[in-house]
Amino acid sequence: MQLKNQPFAHLVEINFAMIFMGTSGALGRYIDLPVPLTIALRSVLALVILYAYCRYKGFSFKTDKRHRLPIVLSGIFLGAHWITYFYSLQLSSVAIGMLSLFTYPIITSFLEPLILKTRFQKIHLLLGLLVLGGIYLLNPNLDFENGNTIAVAIGIFSAILYSLRNIILKNRVTDYNGSSLMCFQMIVIVVVLFPFFFTDAINAVPDQLPWVFILALLTTAIGHTMFLGCFRYFSITTISILSSVQPIYGIILGAIFLKEIPSLVTVLGGTLILSAVAIESLRTQKM
Repeated sequence: MQLKNQPFAHLVEINFAMIFMGTSGALGRYIDLPVPLTIALRSVLALVILYAYCRYKGFSFKTDKRHRLPIVLSGIFLGAHWITYFYSLQLSSVAIGMLSLFTYPIITSFLEPLILKTRFQKIHLLLGLLVLGGIYLLNPNLDFENGNTIAVAIGIFSAILYSLRNIILKNRVTDYNGSSLMCFQMIVIVVVLFPFFFTDAINAVPDQLPWVFILALLTTAIGHTMFLGCFRYFSITTISILSSVQPIYGIILGAIFLKEIPSLVTVLGGTLILSAVAIESLRTQKM
């Protein structure tokens, strides 16, 4: 069903996807394992969950030969994004890690027209700038002489990887089920990170396994699959701007579970981000 027939339902869907994906901030800070091993375990568990779901629903795993390289590349970009994002989280806080990542709507608004040859919409640049202003307010005292600078730089690099992954998949989601696509990407990540299962850190896995399982189920299997499904109804840039609500959800979860309480300035920055989301939501409903 097209967006113009059920715009509100699709907006609700992407918000639930953002809530589930927003759990990555708190979990990324809490899980006490080397980042590559965390991502490898996350991918294995998510693969098992997604494969079982696809078999239960009868989704096909057949792929067009022309699409195999883009799917593999999207898996590599996704895995690299997760690793850099988790490093950013562990070097800073949920707020800094998530908000530095969310420069990606700005990045996407420039990359999408270049890569997909779509028409550049000035409103996306304006809304992206509003989101960027909100991100600045959420962390206005960034000192480039401390460790947070590295976290922000890694977060922005992660944003570039995430944007490229989303753009690569934009023209593929109409051909495949979102869960099947996630399965393919999990396989790529597991293959690339397989050597990390043979490090000494594997001995610490049993204590952390429940949290990694939650990460695999909520953030990856449910959140990312719902997010991919939304690609059918929105342009990639519109999705980027709508998904800017994710750090708000993530910061709220960080406050609840990690006692990382945001300041008044953080609330103001979040208000700017939510304003951009609200404007784009109203604009989308009129399409």
